[in-house]
Amino acid sequence: MASLVQEPCCTAPRVALVGNPNCGKTALFNALTGARQKVANFPGVTVERKAGLALTPAGRRAQIVDLPGTYSLRARSPDEAVTRDVVLGRLAGEAQPDILVCVADATNLRLVLRLVMELRQLGQPMVLVLNMFDIAERQGIRIDREGLSQALGVPIVTAVAVRRRGLEAVLQEVDALAERIGPDAAAHDWREPTAQEIRAAHREAERILKLTVKPPLRPDTWTGRLDGVLLHPVAGTLILLAILFLMFQAVFSWATPLMDLIDAGFRLLGRGFAELLPPGLLQSFLVDGVIAGVGSVLVFLPQILILFFFIILLEDFGYMARAAFLMDRLMGAAGLHGRAFIPLLSSFACAIPGIMSARVIDNRRDRFTTILVAPLTTCSARIPVYTLIISAFIPERLVWGFANLQGLVMFGLYAAGILSALAVAFVIRRLLWRGAAEPFLIELPAYKLPDPANVARGLTLRARIFLRRAGTIIFSMMVLIWFLSSFPAPPPGAPGPAIDYSLAGLLGHAIHPLLAPIGFSWQMAVALIPGMAAREVAVGVLGTVYSLGGEVGGGTLAHALAGQWSLASALAFLAWYVFAPQCASTLAVVRRETNSLLWPTILFAYMLALAYGAAFLVFRLASLWPG
Repeated sequence: MASLVQEPCCTAPRVALVGNPNCGKTALFNALTGARQKVANFPGVTVERKAGLALTPAGRRAQIVDLPGTYSLRARSPDEAVTRDVVLGRLAGEAQPDILVCVADATNLRLVLRLVMELRQLGQPMVLVLNMFDIAERQGIRIDREGLSQALGVPIVTAVAVRRRGLEAVLQEVDALAERIGPDAAAHDWREPTAQEIRAAHREAERILKLTVKPPLRPDTWTGRLDGVLLHPVAGTLILLAILFLMFQAVFSWATPLMDLIDAGFRLLGRGFAELLPPGLLQSFLVDGVIAGVGSVLVFLPQILILFFFIILLEDFGYMARAAFLMDRLMGAAGLHGRAFIPLLSSFACAIPGIMSARVIDNRRDRFTTILVAPLTTCSARIPVYTLIISAFIPERLVWGFANLQGLVMFGLYAAGILSALAVAFVIRRLLWRGAAEPFLIELPAYKLPDPANVARGLTLRARIFLRRAGTIIFSMMVLIWFLSSFPAPPPGAPGPAIDYSLAGLLGHAIHPLLAPIGFSWQMAVALIPGMAAREVAVGVLGTVYSLGGEVGGGTLAHALAGQWSLASALAFLAWYVFAPQCASTLAVVRRETNSLLWPTILFAYMLALAYGAAFLVFRLASLWPG
């Protein structure tokens, strides 16, 4: 990175990073901006906006914006429409960029050349960055950079963003282009090209590619060899299942020591406050409300980070696109577009980014189908619920000599979510939108070693998001639940625990008749309602309710549940959370993405029906099971 060598220049150029998907654009953004970045949404839309500052060699504080990936200004998806509108200065509340930095995958220039030719017609200062240039050199691809620069009419620099190479050259070009910024820059006129113009642009791009890019004399066979195995319809599918199996085994096996340490720390903290403070409301609030409630959720942070560790590694390695290709046949049979795999996979983290990433699907009915089924995949907020019940009722023992039984159950719950998403998609396409899905086309990125810094950055971001939820939504809900569970006080001489006479107890007992057919106790009923704010809140509610009821004592919440619940009720609770209605923020995002109240209403109603039906069926079957 450049350092400040002189007084900062007066101009602070707005720089937009544009490029095809999977070109390393976000890696370049992270390398240029470092910690000087923030994430929000573009004004008026739910597309994520990553912005940051970079200091150029001339002392300019360039404002960098990372735009969604696109293949053309002829936007076919909502994400591409945002990129087009930002570049053209059409998006209200978002300033038009002064400089365009078009990022290209140096190993695959075919599609990006047409985008460069479109951007060049706008007349804005622009530089082309050939990213992943080390991979292109290693593969033996020969690029005539001078000839390519002359043919396209734009300067070209090379970079390896994940290794922080070429950043100085990129920023020097930003300085050079900043000198050409006019004082009255305005949105450029742009019109949709005709079919004849598109064909002409395609021919021109092919001509430039043929003249300036030569294939390797000795082609790299590693990519072909790996794809020959990883994309094989049988071997590739087995490898994908093995990877998923390993992920869920690791979620339990690797996280256990850290979870035990965090749990012991919160129990020690609770005992310390209990000894320090006299019995009363303050002690109950801190020990039973805050520490027992929030601590029972925070203990699952290691498992969430392990899951994201695998997801980030696979994304950086270039395997996610291959997994989407493998899943296309299965998802196509269910009526889902192949690109739906990425939103469904993103929903393992949280349904909200999964729903938002459905914008990569061009067809409206395919996109809406994906939005409606994405919440069925198991998000990270369900992990605390799953782990709590599994650790309480499923013994920790090996199956087949190598598999952790608890991990197998977790894998089964994730599989149930995926299969139910496919089944619901099949029904939706048959009832609402008949017809064949569009063919699936996807560009496979080059394989590359994951960048440790990027992995660490991603894990840090997920930890911050989880801790922020713990410090805001979960904390506030725990305070509310403590209040409802503590007031009013029981009348003098009343039998039973005090919580039975509280507002939470009265509410739980009032709802209990509706949930008794599926084996839920009144404490479980209380946990479901605040779980609408955030799924993991249900664990905190149970921690607070059972702590105030005196069932936890010096043990763990899992031990308390094992003594209070039947196995049939526990399995029914797991079944409920496989299909549980979404949190309020997810429903709000569905409302914004579909621009209608109808679709979030349908989503909530059908998931509620599935949750109740699945819990009823599981409870009845488990109750018949001997022992």
